[in-house]
Amino acid sequence: MKHVERSRENLKYTIDSRHPPVMEVEVGESFTLETEDAPSGLYRTLDDAARLLDAWYLKHSPPMANPVTGPVYVRGAEPGDTLAVNIERVEIDAQGTTYWRPGHRPLGDSVKWAELSKPTLVIGRAENGQVIMDEVATWEEGRVKRHPLDLRVRQSPFIGTIGVAPEREVETSVLGQGSWGGNMDVRDISAGVRLLLPCFHAGALLFVGDVHACQGDTEFYGTAMETRSTVTLRCDVIKHKSVPYARLEKEASLIALASARPLEEAVTRASVQLMEWLVQDFGCSQRVAYLLLGVNPDFHIHVYQMAPIDKLRYTVGAEIMKGAWFR
Repeated sequence: MKHVERSRENLKYTIDSRHPPVMEVEVGESFTLETEDAPSGLYRTLDDAARLLDAWYLKHSPPMANPVTGPVYVRGAEPGDTLAVNIERVEIDAQGTTYWRPGHRPLGDSVKWAELSKPTLVIGRAENGQVIMDEVATWEEGRVKRHPLDLRVRQSPFIGTIGVAPEREVETSVLGQGSWGGNMDVRDISAGVRLLLPCFHAGALLFVGDVHACQGDTEFYGTAMETRSTVTLRCDVIKHKSVPYARLEKEASLIALASARPLEEAVTRASVQLMEWLVQDFGCSQRVAYLLLGVNPDFHIHVYQMAPIDKLRYTVGAEIMKGAWFR
């Protein structure tokens, strides 16, 4: 199986068609990519809380965070096709990290929530299907202070940033989002799922990174449990058909994605794009598609990402469970 290691030359901070491919694969060929965590491996121990205010990646605008591995050139993919990325496996590192610092919204500068105004770093251990957090570090009065913590949450590994090179734009791996994918932090982009992306270049040019060991809906303070990983993928190409925006196919459901501000605009776009999918691919009439969203209790809206970071838009998924209507 072809494999790309986590190395400086293989990590990118822009999603750009001009990057030379790190790998070429055939349609249907499984391959693995090693990814770095969002802070580029800078926070590996609690003592690294001392670096939260002067991290090197913060000295760039926008920050040089959220590196991606790629691009991967998929032979046979052409502009106007759809790239179907099958997520076969997401293996996470033994540890992850989450953190915040003054200025982090929504509560980093709150007087009421004064405990959150200190630079804070948490290291989580991946163990027996859980992420275990038993200590937290803060940077106060010129030194690292450690505080006991007793928190366990279940692992739910997924790929936070995945996409193909846009047609003309150069997007950063930390703020870029669009029909082509990007930093959307969709918890459902996990093992066993098929992600559909429109192709804009020969080879599709796929980038992958920002894996999370676990995350709550909205990624409320802008950082999840960030971790290194090894992902195994397999790509198919749907010729001469292009999806309007990233879509997910799960075993039991379909999810149309959209990123926009304000939140209600993202909800509307995702919902309408789901309706279009039902009409075009599943034989629903416009009336039936509308009814399925309005009266079907198996229609759901997910707010995957609503982090108040710079120009980052909010990512929503409109999901419908497969049922009697599905054929």
